[in-house]
Amino acid sequence: MFPKDWTQPCGNCCTKKYAGVFLIPWRIFCKKGCSADGDTWAECVEACNELCYKDPVLKDRQWTSFIDRSPGDDNYSLECFHACVAGCGFKFGISPEKVDQVQPNRPIPLPPPPSPSSPSPMPDKSTSTLDAEPTCDDLPGTSA
Repeated sequence: MFPKDWTQPCGNCCTKKYAGVFLIPWRIFCKKGCSADGDTWAECVEACNELCYKDPVLKDRQWTSFIDRSPGDDNYSLECFHACVAGCGFKFGISPEKVDQVQPNRPIPLPPPPSPSSPSPMPDKSTSTLDAEPTCDDLPGTSA
């Protein structure tokens, strides 16, 4: 058996906070906040920003941020950030109220612009269906 002092109390707090099976990724990010190299609260929070929000690897190619092990969707990055900051809070003894108020230093993504809903033109029956390009309705839903 391991002695009680073998694991750091911060890591135990993360395990208790994110105890559910579906919370394992957030438990890991919380523990990364606990073990961050920063010596101050601000440095730890900055480490969480760098961990959870990735910049594109190739300029002007937003999808390349996933190459750098980004959590992916903006909601996942936000959850990652809050879990990591919770770990920082445990590490530095910051109150849970203050931890909950911390926001990432990334701009909030704007919602996509609404697409104009224009009626689609009716297909011209005078042209042959062999000449027309296939539409989604023409293609099978499964592969062969």
